[in-house]
Amino acid sequence: MALDLLNTESRDEGRVVDHWDSDQDVYRWLVQHEIAPTDGVDSDAPPGLLTQGRNLRALVRRLVVARKAGESPELDGLNDFLQAYVTSPTIRRMPDGSFALARISRVDSGPGLLGPVAEAAAQLLVEGDFALVRQCEHSDCILWFYDRTKSHKRRWCSMSVCGNRQKAERFRKRGGGQGAGARGTG
Repeated sequence: MALDLLNTESRDEGRVVDHWDSDQDVYRWLVQHEIAPTDGVDSDAPPGLLTQGRNLRALVRRLVVARKAGESPELDGLNDFLQAYVTSPTIRRMPDGSFALARISRVDSGPGLLGPVAEAAAQLLVEGDFALVRQCEHSDCILWFYDRTKSHKRRWCSMSVCGNRQKAERFRKRGGGQGAGARGTG
């Protein structure tokens, strides 16, 4: 989820695109990640959630980049988000009839809603193998991924998109395709 947070910004033809334009956009993203309740998607986004979400995203990006570079990042900002995440345990009945212990947020504010995302970022920083945390190698992409392939040689966020674009660019640079339609008529 921490890398999904970073991927709420992408790049299109050299221009950074922010997929969050409103408090509601952030709230919908939280609903998609099963963090926020689905019943308030269109009305209950707390004011300031966009600013807080963007602040958390920028903070997590700095922490991931620093950790990737082998640096020791400053953690106070992330700890502020974590400390705003006040939770309590609750027991839930699962679809199969068993029970599960879960934690629910006790705060409806932006930092409270963003707490699970901050916790996911903290878990990545603590438990993640940063040799496997990668940024897409395509020159026009800024997306991040965790390389779970068997060989750990994944280079692109998506082989079907960025991988194909990269291969097509290399093919064009080598002069591939020149004269493909120019046949002599004899």
